[in-house]
Amino acid sequence: MTTESTKNAPGTPVPAPLLPPTDPRATPRNGKRKRALLILASVIVLAAIGWLLYHFLVGRWSESTDDAYVQGDIVSITPQTGGTVTRIGVDDGMKVDAGQVLVNFDVEDAQLGYSQAEAALGAAVRQVRGLYSAVNAGEADSAARAASVNQALAAVAQAREDVARRSGLVSSGAVSAEELAHARTALAGAEANLAAARAAQTASQANVSRTRTQIDNSSIRDNPQVVAAAAQLRQAYLARQRSAIVAPVSGYVAKRNVQLGQRVAPGTPLMAIIPLQGVWVDANFKETQLKNLRLGQRAELTSEMYGDNVVYHGTLQSLGMGTGSAFSLLPAQNASGNWIKIVQRVPVRIALDPKELLEHPLRVGLTMGVKVNLHDKGNGLLPATTTSEPHAVTSAYDAQMSKADAEVDRIIRDNLGGTR
Repeated sequence: MTTESTKNAPGTPVPAPLLPPTDPRATPRNGKRKRALLILASVIVLAAIGWLLYHFLVGRWSESTDDAYVQGDIVSITPQTGGTVTRIGVDDGMKVDAGQVLVNFDVEDAQLGYSQAEAALGAAVRQVRGLYSAVNAGEADSAARAASVNQALAAVAQAREDVARRSGLVSSGAVSAEELAHARTALAGAEANLAAARAAQTASQANVSRTRTQIDNSSIRDNPQVVAAAAQLRQAYLARQRSAIVAPVSGYVAKRNVQLGQRVAPGTPLMAIIPLQGVWVDANFKETQLKNLRLGQRAELTSEMYGDNVVYHGTLQSLGMGTGSAFSLLPAQNASGNWIKIVQRVPVRIALDPKELLEHPLRVGLTMGVKVNLHDKGNGLLPATTTSEPHAVTSAYDAQMSKADAEVDRIIRDNLGGTR
């Protein structure tokens, strides 16, 4: 008790607090902090080593981008003739085959035009056939006229002999002057008949020549009048056939906007067909990434639609001939004073494996992730050869013209009769 009171008594000096020693060697070491710093440094070093290994072994042998989109042919269906829609055979999302009828127009007007062209072709064939008959008749008439001329020539020769013979006998009184006058009159009549026969022969020959000029020394099928009428029939037949609009390619219907009863003009978009089995990917790489890209290099692609579990394999088909801004509607004007450098992107087309597309179909416009394998040296930056094969072709319209030709042959054959 005495100690506490003495200790806390007023005026008693308070002892100074204990301070850490000023000698650093006397400070206790913090082992936990040092261990944490070592671990952090080790992690940083290992991460740097891992990044370097990845870069040298994997990263520098690939180029990747997420700026890639699925593209494909969008075949716009437009009519070649106008008409009123009476039937719509397909709707959005349906599958169609090349040559399948999509839309039908009212065919009455086209049928009337075809009937008129059919009648015109038959009339042309009959008219030319008549010209051939006239030529044959004219040749027979010319032969008869030639016989008449020969007969008239014989009559003139005989009359001249009669006149010459009687002229020598008048002075001796064996033939009277009246008889000689009758002989001369007969000679004048024979000469007049000869002139008439020759004129008739000339007219007949001219008529035959004129008729031959009209048929132009050709067959009835090759006659210009028949050829022109046949062309009109083909046109009318195609107009009737084109009232049924067919699909030029196989694919899937999209953007159908035609309605029943709609009056459609030629060239009006009715719907679109997208052949999904032939889609590709346009990957927009930065210009700094194009250094090692080459045609034919292999690429791996993933879609947000299926996730990373589905990997598509493709090849670089073409490197764009210009940046997107170069082909834009309003190209950039970089000669201005406020120019700022922006890294441009170039579209690279990547062809996909058809089997993989069949197993996992894609849609136009989907985003894709692309990684190009640079181990493959590829085939250069530009194609080295040209091709004569068409990029795309359809035979959906070929049957129309062959059927039109068959109709022309039938009508000509029906109106020829026995003439060829």
